[in-house]
Amino acid sequence: MVATTAASAFFPVPSPDSVAKPTKSGNGPTNLGMLKSKSSSGALQGKANAQAPRKINGTSVGLATLPVVVKDEGSRPSTAPRTFINTLPDWSMLLAAITTVFLAAEKQWMMLDWKPKRPDVLVDPFGLGRIVQDGLVYTQNFSIRSYEIGADRTASIDTLMNHLQETALNHVKSVGLLDDGFGSTPEMYKKNLIWVVTKMEVLVNRYPAWGDVVQVDTWVRGSGKNGMRRDWLVRDCKTGETLTRASSLWVMMNKKTRKLSKMPEEVREEIEPYFLNSAPVVEEDNRRLPKLNDDTADFIRSGLAPRWSDLDVNQHVNNVKYIGWILESAPPEILESHEISALTLEYRRECSKDSVLQSLTAIPGNQDSDLKSCGEVECQHLLRLENGAEIVRGRTDWRPKYSSNCGVAGEVPAESA
Repeated sequence: MVATTAASAFFPVPSPDSVAKPTKSGNGPTNLGMLKSKSSSGALQGKANAQAPRKINGTSVGLATLPVVVKDEGSRPSTAPRTFINTLPDWSMLLAAITTVFLAAEKQWMMLDWKPKRPDVLVDPFGLGRIVQDGLVYTQNFSIRSYEIGADRTASIDTLMNHLQETALNHVKSVGLLDDGFGSTPEMYKKNLIWVVTKMEVLVNRYPAWGDVVQVDTWVRGSGKNGMRRDWLVRDCKTGETLTRASSLWVMMNKKTRKLSKMPEEVREEIEPYFLNSAPVVEEDNRRLPKLNDDTADFIRSGLAPRWSDLDVNQHVNNVKYIGWILESAPPEILESHEISALTLEYRRECSKDSVLQSLTAIPGNQDSDLKSCGEVECQHLLRLENGAEIVRGRTDWRPKYSSNCGVAGEVPAESA
């Protein structure tokens, strides 16, 4: 219909005057054969070729005829002369056709435009982070994915640590200080320096569940002459509740010699403008981490080896991987009934791809008790090479799962069963 209307605007239909119209002229017979005959009026009147009437059941049947008068060419009304204006199309009809096409296309687009019903997914809260507070704080949102949760449908400690590390690197990149390596600034790259973490402290108030969206804020400040401290604050995007607080201490290491290095003045001038003078989000735990051995450890797991995917761009094992190895020697009873509420790690040396490690765990004062029925539990950890060289010392504090939601520690809520 739209195409026909548009075509008619460009190709005018012939005038009806050019076609003969049947009219009445007295009571004469019908002119079907278009035979011309002279008359005093100047009109031409034709008679139909008569046919013998047919009979059906003794009754004559014939075609009804009407008289037709064809006017002489000289008596035709004169048409308007063809000019340029007369040959132009009807623009109003063309505009109506175009409007109809656009309205049909818009309707089809609206039918294909799927809109989710859930209001919490109408706006994508993810993507790149942003700099806030005069360029000193970096914030980024994360959604808890299905592959980042455990059997209890909450995020694992490894997931939280990966979020912390990701925001730290994105912070350095967003301010233009990321060169080659894992967080190295341009001056650090010139001097073959990289950042290494020496201590990490994490306090977990609540673990986010599958589908939750968390906001991670991070900033840096100086620590002594050669160190830098980075803090994180993790909150629930929907409620604003503080979920996790973390603090870490970083120093520099020479990438070639693999030895710790002082902070050059050129590097200090690069990073000092981004220091935020604020109190630490985690009070430093000054308790000494004991060194475990085969006699003092309650659980030992041997034969742990890094995979190729465990290495980072600095060619050593990523510090988040150490947490999984530490928990390899944790008793299954605690893993099933408790969750980590606090974590302290002291990194002693790096681990390479050819290393073979042992994980040791000790539970002071709870050797003979039922771990599942215990309230809060403290564990001491050591990750070492097979030759005895220490990699990481650690301490974890555990609380019963669902203790904040149930009257009985360790009891699973009905809606989560």
